[in-house]
Amino acid sequence: MRKKWTLTTTLVAALIACIAIPVLAQQPTAADRVISLKTTLVQSQMVLRQYEWIETTVVNVKGDDKSEKQDRCYYGADGKLQKVLLTQPPQESEKRGLRGRIAERKKEELTDYMQEAVGLVHRYVPPDPNRILAVKDAGKIGLQLIEPGKRARLTFSDYLKSGDSLSVDVDLMNNHPLAANVNSYLDSDREPVTLAITFGTLNDGTTYASAVVLNATGKQLKVTVQNSGYRKMGQ
Repeated sequence: MRKKWTLTTTLVAALIACIAIPVLAQQPTAADRVISLKTTLVQSQMVLRQYEWIETTVVNVKGDDKSEKQDRCYYGADGKLQKVLLTQPPQESEKRGLRGRIAERKKEELTDYMQEAVGLVHRYVPPDPNRILAVKDAGKIGLQLIEPGKRARLTFSDYLKSGDSLSVDVDLMNNHPLAANVNSYLDSDREPVTLAITFGTLNDGTTYASAVVLNATGKQLKVTVQNSGYRKMGQ
């Protein structure tokens, strides 16, 4: 009886092992996850061409908001992103004399830096499907399971610049991006910056970057970009 029980147990264990091995073998690799993410990004960016939305950009320096503007955004017939300024910057009184010239020079330097920071945001957001594929082909990707079966993190090294990194948290159920983080720097003086990106989902399932926060701690600079008010063109 005991011999029969042992044989049965062995057969069951062998059967489970035979089932488990193919299941494990079928788990998507990091490269597979990248291709799925690329497909989702391409599909969402194509659908977003049917929409218009409001982009609000706030630049904060040393705890003070230095500028805030809103743009109406949409894609033109040529497929390029178009922006129409909805707000006008406040007029400032002109300062005279040497102090005025020094203040104006500092303002120009700060403005250039702020514009460079805002430009950097749009070079990383939304993630470029072709670029993440190129990083994958270069073998510079990593995969970390945050919540098995639910959430994983894909990390792309040297994504845009040498030494930078882009990490994207992906919903494993539908391949939608949930959040992303960037470690990079500004070209002017290699000032390190970080970006925190939050993704939203429209009613039709299209994903978009709902909020982006850039921090350049060395300059005490913070840039916040929010995208909202999505609606189909012509509605």
